[in-house]
Amino acid sequence: MKKEMLENFIQYTEERFTKRIVYREGDSTVFILNFMPNQALPAHKHPGTNVYLLVLDGDGTFSINQKPVKVKKNDVILCTGDEELSFVNDGAQNVSLYVMLNKIPDDHYTKDI
Repeated sequence: MKKEMLENFIQYTEERFTKRIVYREGDSTVFILNFMPNQALPAHKHPGTNVYLLVLDGDGTFSINQKPVKVKKNDVILCTGDEELSFVNDGAQNVSLYVMLNKIPDDHYTKDI
């Protein structure tokens, strides 16, 4: 059994969004993405795995296959690995996203940034 407090992974920097790994076990990983206003996650895919996203705080806009999807606190998104995904914090407050990948496409998905 492992226990973590998510608040320990909610860290913002003015330079860029942050990614903090909460767990990495076998082929699965859980991490928190943190965005200050106007920070963005570039478009990308997660080949071979689904992506589960929970908005912990704030609001913003995902682009999923180039279609905008507005989200706010407590919204949950599921994307397949074939869908192109990006995010922008276009709101006035900080945003944190809880992200789970059940099969890690490659090791660069499991690093803090």
